[in-house]
Amino acid sequence: MASLMFQCFCFLVLYATLVDRTHCCPGKQYLPQKHVALFIFGDSFFDAGNNNYINTTTASQANFSPYGENFFKYPTGRFSDGRLIPDFIAKHAKLPLIAPFLDPRNHRYIDGANFASAGAGALLETHQGFVIDLQTQLSFFKDLARLLRRELGCKKANTLLGRAVYLLHIGANDYGVFSTTNSSVLSPEEYVNMVIGNVTIVIEEIHKEGGRKFGFLSMQPLGCLPSKRETTSKTGSIGACEEEITTLAKLHNKAFSEVLEKLERQLNGFKYSITNWYTAFSERINNPSKYGFKEGRIACCGSGPYRGINSCGGKRSVERFELCGNASEYVFFDFAHPSERANQQLAELMWSGTPDITTPYNLKALFEL
Repeated sequence: MASLMFQCFCFLVLYATLVDRTHCCPGKQYLPQKHVALFIFGDSFFDAGNNNYINTTTASQANFSPYGENFFKYPTGRFSDGRLIPDFIAKHAKLPLIAPFLDPRNHRYIDGANFASAGAGALLETHQGFVIDLQTQLSFFKDLARLLRRELGCKKANTLLGRAVYLLHIGANDYGVFSTTNSSVLSPEEYVNMVIGNVTIVIEEIHKEGGRKFGFLSMQPLGCLPSKRETTSKTGSIGACEEEITTLAKLHNKAFSEVLEKLERQLNGFKYSITNWYTAFSERINNPSKYGFKEGRIACCGSGPYRGINSCGGKRSVERFELCGNASEYVFFDFAHPSERANQQLAELMWSGTPDITTPYNLKALFEL
């Protein structure tokens, strides 16, 4: 009787909103020794299909052909012809593909979870109502952390959360709407600080849940995406990169690096890896043949001179689109997203990149810590 009452008390404590993690029942689920999980947060560069399960627009979905056709042979919701960067990271780490958190078939959370949502931003108002914003992604993670403590017991769950690697890339969508929503109110520097401030809060909250090892990409050259070249070509710039959003990306990268160095000093056990995506992506755009590509500026799938109009698949506002014969020859698959081959190369830089591109740790080192 006393044992039964104790079990009931444990479950009540676990389900409480403000849970004291020292009050846990012993879990029965097995946790492999030295197992390292992968938790993923972000936007369409990382979304493995969460937007398939929310009420959104087709602009924020990739669950139709030709997305996914060169690897999965069917659309999964990934904005690519195949795998994304986190998929390759999982492969390097000898993990299965990390499933979308909202996929009802996903029950193996000891390997991690993917919370990313195409179109999401660090700011709540970015595409509000059509995406899973970063704060909601954090809320889902906290729910999962409580579930893990219930299923594994506190000791094993805390071990899993402490060993895990947390990938996060977000902000591009926030900067994409800056000129239309905030440029008359905030300076570029103020806006960047607001975006990074929201990201910092999420990092600190994950740390409170036990997270210690984090992986980041710097902001890519946002003004040189095919979608931005499409815009500038209409204004007579003949496909030049858009300077305003590129400036925001550069400001972000400088400020975010400084914030990470500060967090390393302030947060107990905090370790991180950041890959210079700006340089790596720029090199492939400007010198595609050096990296095995034939085309660095024009997308494989879409419409317009640079195939930068968001029409790939013909399910959005523009139905007609062009599709290249071999996506692996292109740096970009669609209006803004890398091809699977480009994702693979960028993932390898994150995994085993040298200090000139990935610092202060690479992800391989973080997984081994």
